[in-house]
Amino acid sequence: MSESMLFTLWGIGGYILGSIPFGLVLCYLAGYGDIRKIGSGNIGATNVLRTGNKWLALLTVILDASKAGLIAWLALKFVAATPFVIKCISTNLNIAAGLFAGSMAIIGHNFPIWLKFKGGKGVASAFGFLLVTKPLIALSVFAIWLATAFITRYSSLSAIVAAFSLPVITYFYAEPVYVVCYSALVVLVLIRHHANFVRLFKGQESKISFKKKA
Repeated sequence: MSESMLFTLWGIGGYILGSIPFGLVLCYLAGYGDIRKIGSGNIGATNVLRTGNKWLALLTVILDASKAGLIAWLALKFVAATPFVIKCISTNLNIAAGLFAGSMAIIGHNFPIWLKFKGGKGVASAFGFLLVTKPLIALSVFAIWLATAFITRYSSLSAIVAAFSLPVITYFYAEPVYVVCYSALVVLVLIRHHANFVRLFKGQESKISFKKKA
């Protein structure tokens, strides 16, 4: 199999897996109806939490994170670890395939074909992807997210701060191919949070709440 065909197949698999809208499905199964009609209208865990069901939100986080993490892990495990060059960046083929498949899963989560390309914001999926590809970097970024969330109680602001920290940390502790891949994901996360930027500046952004929605 050619390298281009291999990347195509892993990319398609990653996109399909990533586009499964677990938050939407779980809320329907739990009797909350369409999560897109609650809170921010997002299908991610933060909006699921606005139903007041903490366990459902936690399950959504785990499943959303598992999507990108699983496909990246499969590629890392089953693609041959042979030398590979991406525009002058040397790495192994399995690493390149894993990064590509995981990234496509995050894109699938953000733009699922089943929901007319209106999906989540990819924070949980990105974390699962980081946890598989670079665990220590993932935990460092999560610590930054957690600290910001604890201080401000703004999930979106926490994601933005953590996103900005990711390429900086990666630059010092990982190979160039990871810096390039993670930086591209940061741009995607920031684009997906553009509306949150506006609401934060206007003081209209919703804070994290554990109160059950009436």
